[in-house]
Amino acid sequence: MDPRTSAQDVMRCDLCETAVVQMHCDTCLVNLCKACVGEHMVSDQSKKHEVVQFKLRKSTLLFPGCKTHDKQQCTMYCNQCDIPVCDTCLASDQHLGHKLLKILQVLDEKKEKIIKKKNELNDTIHPTYQDIASDVQNRMSQFEKEYGDLSTAITKHGEDWHREIDKLYQKLKAEVDEMKNTQLQTLQKHLDEINKTMSDIKDEIDSLDVAVESNDISKLFKLTFSVESYRKLPQIVLPSLPTFTPCKIKGQDLSKIFGTLSSSSLSSDKHGYSMKTTQKSPEAGSSPLAKQLLDEPETVTTIDTGYGSLYDVACLSDEEIWTSGDDSTMKLYSINQGSQLKSITTKSGNIPTDIAVTKSGDLVYTDYNGTVNIVKNEKIEEVIRLQNWRPRGVYSTSSGDLLVIMDSDDYKQTKVVRYSGSTEKQTIQFDDKGKPLYSSGPYYRYITENRNLDICVSDYGADAVVVVNQAGKLRFMYTGHTPAPKNEPFRPRGITTDSQSHILTADYNNDCVHIIDQVGQFLRYIHCGLSGPWGLCIDTNDNLFVVQYRKRQVKEIKYLSEI
Repeated sequence: MDPRTSAQDVMRCDLCETAVVQMHCDTCLVNLCKACVGEHMVSDQSKKHEVVQFKLRKSTLLFPGCKTHDKQQCTMYCNQCDIPVCDTCLASDQHLGHKLLKILQVLDEKKEKIIKKKNELNDTIHPTYQDIASDVQNRMSQFEKEYGDLSTAITKHGEDWHREIDKLYQKLKAEVDEMKNTQLQTLQKHLDEINKTMSDIKDEIDSLDVAVESNDISKLFKLTFSVESYRKLPQIVLPSLPTFTPCKIKGQDLSKIFGTLSSSSLSSDKHGYSMKTTQKSPEAGSSPLAKQLLDEPETVTTIDTGYGSLYDVACLSDEEIWTSGDDSTMKLYSINQGSQLKSITTKSGNIPTDIAVTKSGDLVYTDYNGTVNIVKNEKIEEVIRLQNWRPRGVYSTSSGDLLVIMDSDDYKQTKVVRYSGSTEKQTIQFDDKGKPLYSSGPYYRYITENRNLDICVSDYGADAVVVVNQAGKLRFMYTGHTPAPKNEPFRPRGITTDSQSHILTADYNNDCVHIIDQVGQFLRYIHCGLSGPWGLCIDTNDNLFVVQYRKRQVKEIKYLSEI
């Protein structure tokens, strides 16, 4: 085997190409044997050749060449011009007064930056992309399963159709057989009657023949005839044959009957992925399943109510909702059946100003007589009685507290108060400069709490959604998005939040619902043919329930899908 062409050959000298490498020129990056070192040194005398043992290759620093003075090495660095400079450059006036550094010092700083970038790439960015790739792979696997389930559902539906069609044509065939048998029996009965009449006529003919041939005159005179009755012929029995009118299949859009498949889409979240970090988020264990906004929200169901005007809705569960309107009765409805299950009448006989449901499933309502009430086992208990204030919106928080937004009796002040039971824990009324956070006046105001514990108020008097943090410090005010669907002023009514910390508010004037994120950025509108949207609530599956004031209906809308 030729050692020069063997896959396991040692490295050879770049000059003679035969001897084993022993030395290395760090200047020219050339591998040399000892015999060729001298020849290499004199081959280009313009360079200072740094020849070292092969195992020490790349140990010699290679200073950059000067771009202005050919063949000069730069040992200094001009910080102002951001370029390496040689001794000739330094002797000139080109860099006079500039801050000059030793290039080795700059080299150390550059290496430090490079090492930091390398560590960031190695420890953070690359692992993050690994996680992203794993996430995409998991989604692909999940999509494979879900698309398989989708195909199975379509196949099963097709089999159901086949069964129903088999039942249908068997039923039609059985009806045809039954009609045929009935009509044949009728015709057979008619035929039997005709045959009997024919037999009677034959008997009469025979009796007439006997009488004619008889010599008994008395018999001839006693003979009676039935010819007159036989002249009246029987009615014609004409059974009508049923006809089969098949529905046209060709040209018929059977998909509308069989079922339709919504279009798929690929969308991206503008917030993107989060960089991987070694620090654990305090809420990581309770992070909700990621969901994305549907391109086209869809109406799931519509529930009609018996109110003259409908205002508020609150989710008791994923199957039941409480509603309130323009009378003193609060009604519980089944979402799936659309039927009323029970009703509760306010203790005072007043119209409730707002309703909510506690985490334990009890109904809470505010009464403009200055009370906040809770319904337990269909019995009403007064929880809070206000003095000189009247409650508006109410919300039961994740911690079990009650948030109440209220007006003073003279309508000059508005504040939010947090209660634990009947004990006042916190009052939110002014910003850091002592200015009111909320408008004053007899306006509708609703309240909710976000997953990040922000307190969100829809302030109709201010034409805004006012969001403060848990401590009551103003975070932002949302005043609508331009252009509005109907180009009408933003007039918020009901407000709610979902598992993604989106804030949703009903815009009565523009017949839509605004979706904003937890920092107040507008995301999109929900339309779905809404008319006068008012109260809002969301169930545990992030289905949105919207009160339609004008139509006295509650619409269930799906607007999120799992990623």
